[in-house]
Amino acid sequence: MIFSGKCWRPLPSALVTVMICLSGCGMAGFDTPLSACPPLVEYSLDEQSQVADEIAALPEGGVIVEWLMDYTVLRTQVRACMLIVQVSF
Repeated sequence: MIFSGKCWRPLPSALVTVMICLSGCGMAGFDTPLSACPPLVEYSLDEQSQVADEIAALPEGGVIVEWLMDYTVLRTQVRACMLIVQVSF
């Protein structure tokens, strides 16, 4: 029995049908435009002061301080993203 590669190839019409069905998924509309930047939570001065006091009370060399520094960097990056998006529109 001789096998040929032709029986394993999908029909061109089947490929076209699948592509049409899949391309319909990309046409979905949204009521609100999606932003390229994640939302940035604003904190009051009282909250910021309380957090600063709590951070000062943490033991030296704690891992949480490093995590908070990373969070600070992320917030700075979100602010920069928001500025870029505002300038481009």
